[in-house]
Amino acid sequence: MDRLDNTVRPYAWGSPTAIPHLLGIEPTGEPQAEMWMGAHPGAPSRTARGTLAEVIEADPGRELGARAVARFGPRLPFLLKILAAGAPLSLQVHPDLKQAEEGYAEEERRGIPVDAPHRNYKDANHKPELVCALTEFDGLCGFRDPAAAASLLDGLGVDSLKPYVDLLHARPQEAALREVLTAILSADPAEMAHTVAEATAACTRLGGAYAPYAGIAHHYPGDPGVIAAMLLNHVRLQPGEALYLGAGIPHAYLSGLGVEIMANSDNVLRCGLTPKHVDVPELLRIVRFEPADPGVLRPEACPEGEEVYETPTEEFRLSRYVLAEGGAAHDLTRDTPQILLCTAGTVRAGDHELRPGQSVFVPAGERAGIWGAGTLFRATVIV
Repeated sequence: MDRLDNTVRPYAWGSPTAIPHLLGIEPTGEPQAEMWMGAHPGAPSRTARGTLAEVIEADPGRELGARAVARFGPRLPFLLKILAAGAPLSLQVHPDLKQAEEGYAEEERRGIPVDAPHRNYKDANHKPELVCALTEFDGLCGFRDPAAAASLLDGLGVDSLKPYVDLLHARPQEAALREVLTAILSADPAEMAHTVAEATAACTRLGGAYAPYAGIAHHYPGDPGVIAAMLLNHVRLQPGEALYLGAGIPHAYLSGLGVEIMANSDNVLRCGLTPKHVDVPELLRIVRFEPADPGVLRPEACPEGEEVYETPTEEFRLSRYVLAEGGAAHDLTRDTPQILLCTAGTVRAGDHELRPGQSVFVPAGERAGIWGAGTLFRATVIV
């Protein structure tokens, strides 16, 4: 096993205290948003043998195993993170695999630099993701029923929102959601800023179901994403609960600390709550305008104490072990690559003692026994 030394990304929306508190270190006063564990070229984990990306590149068959290489190629197909949201992230969607391949090829053909601010597709991969709450965790996930969204908007008593309310009542569901989101994102910026200001004042006054949107508007005053957010389901996860975000599902994380795992991709199309580029036509091509329950996941008990968060994605499989002092050791040996992350207590993984926020990479086939008193998350692939 390789102990991982991981990079913390200082994105502006990050909490200045949540990750330091988990790690048991003093805050720096700066935002600390995400700690990355994996081989992503943007911030690969470091090991005693070099970066994890270099270790895998030197011998992918040994590190990843033959089955994972045959299915996903010579790269670690997932990225594991600890995510600490102190402010709302951008409202966003991710493409499916075919859309990503087509979008990436088209932008390559047009010669758009990969680091250009207006580029949508950084790679040709999809980005399904799963977030599991370590603390109470607030987010937005998927469209509300249009009638429920209309009721929420109508309750604000803002005249300039009434056309959206009428559209949500008058049309078939998917057409209504598409037309209203298009209208919000295409509105005159000055007029929309005025609408958002009125809506913000009403949300602040009314509280209750409107309180999350007042909080969003505090961070993004005048942003059309404040109104777009009200089309989505608000979700509050309790520790141990999770959300799965598939392709085309609009979502945003608002606050809280969680473990996040995703396919190894940077592809994001933004809908709002951001100063970054919003490509409205491409966004509308990717979004799935289907109202649905957000589908809160709870872990399913498996043999040997493993609790699995089931998803339809092959690139990653996330599970956890809640270990008690004096309990039996568990053998996690597997012919696929693994990252083991401790989030509470003290867990022994082979020769490594892991405390909260510490992690190891386990090459395919490497013996991996765990024991101790604490919580350990296990990330691997399905092949």
